[in-house]
Amino acid sequence: MKKPNSNLNYVCFLASVAALGGFLFGYDTAVISGTIGQVTGYFSLDTLQVGWYVGCALIGSIFGGAFAGIIGDRFGRRNAMLCSAMLFSASALGCAVSATFAQLVLSRLIGGVGIGVASIISPLYISEVSIARYRGRLVSLYQLAITVGFLGAYLANYLLLQSASANASLESPWLVKILSTELWRGMLGLGIIPSLLFFIVIFFIPESPRWLLLRNRRTAAGRIMSRIYGSPEETAAQIEATEQAIAQSTGNEWSLLLRPGIRKALLIGVSIAILGQFMGVNAVLYYGPTIFEQSGLSGGDSLFYQVMVGMVNMLTTVLALFIIDRIGRKKLVYYGVSGMIASLLLIAFYFLYGEAMRISSVVLLVLFLFYIFCCAVSICAVVWVLLSEMYPTRVRGVAMSIAGLALWIGTYLIGQLTPWMLSTLTPAGTFVLFAMMCVPYILIMWKLVPETTGRSLEEIEHYWNKDE
Repeated sequence: MKKPNSNLNYVCFLASVAALGGFLFGYDTAVISGTIGQVTGYFSLDTLQVGWYVGCALIGSIFGGAFAGIIGDRFGRRNAMLCSAMLFSASALGCAVSATFAQLVLSRLIGGVGIGVASIISPLYISEVSIARYRGRLVSLYQLAITVGFLGAYLANYLLLQSASANASLESPWLVKILSTELWRGMLGLGIIPSLLFFIVIFFIPESPRWLLLRNRRTAAGRIMSRIYGSPEETAAQIEATEQAIAQSTGNEWSLLLRPGIRKALLIGVSIAILGQFMGVNAVLYYGPTIFEQSGLSGGDSLFYQVMVGMVNMLTTVLALFIIDRIGRKKLVYYGVSGMIASLLLIAFYFLYGEAMRISSVVLLVLFLFYIFCCAVSICAVVWVLLSEMYPTRVRGVAMSIAGLALWIGTYLIGQLTPWMLSTLTPAGTFVLFAMMCVPYILIMWKLVPETTGRSLEEIEHYWNKDE
């Protein structure tokens, strides 16, 4: 088969712009880890209020994720991303100037809605503008951007903490407040810079051509696809394939979701989305400093260790970006989840016997870094790729919202339950539980999920509909 004369540089530009939503997702999610103690002291929070502070953004993400697909289907992928950027900007500014705990929670809720919208629409848009043989790595740009956002948040927290004393001599009382005496304001408020950048650059990308075809705007879709695929023949072939797939999906979105093949794909997506949250990664990303402190590290050392975790997370995602379309989605999961199980059990062993055996805390760091490596190269890189490519065009937005809703519910639950598990089950028991949750995930991927590497979106759609 002749390879299309595609404009890969243009597609990479479109994917990179959309992936900025992932950076904001990562920063807004991870920045909270360095502010919990400060906000707790500033507002004199009790245990329940601390949990609400951590979890309120996740509640917003649940709502944002639930309605993102509907917004994206009705108003377009591009407009949905603009909405997300405005929510992020409002949240960052609101957090920086919050005078009361209620105002801070409201700002975090608004940011959470932005996270939920971006988590669905950004990878969906990238998938719809991508070329089949590059789609895995292009959608993985979104996950890479999330990890860069995580690392950016960890570095911002660490550097602001280290420079707090020097910043106390600044002339502006407001700068002293956000950069020295009330660092949590600076940590949360810095997110306004990438938020405004995201808002601006969205105006330089077109609407998704597949969404335009869904709205019968063939001429506009053709112009965009001609820039993506290059040759008129390939452009015409892609338009024809997409229009045929849309024509075969008759009925409204909700009736289509009940068709056997699509219903199966939806249930699989929901399962891998929610199970992935109970395999430990978000517990480490949210509560890493707390977990490290329970091993005997100081607050400063724990934040530095968390920066190391963020660095490995980002670099491993870069590796995954280059190999996901070569090795395949399923093999990455097999290798990575097997490593996650081993590292989680070894971390549990450390918490059980590390102190008695006088094992250095460096060993714990190495185990955490290996766990993050295995996670980042497998489930973190694969989940958004799979969710963005496994549903038909007509129901892609709604189906991704449902799967995304499950993911955010799982994320919220793990955010709320991790402190309880660390206290009740002990760190050792918590990590054993995470290891156990890896088993059903790998079985679902093995038995139920097809290999989608190299297939066009229309070919994947045909796979789910082939038995109907």
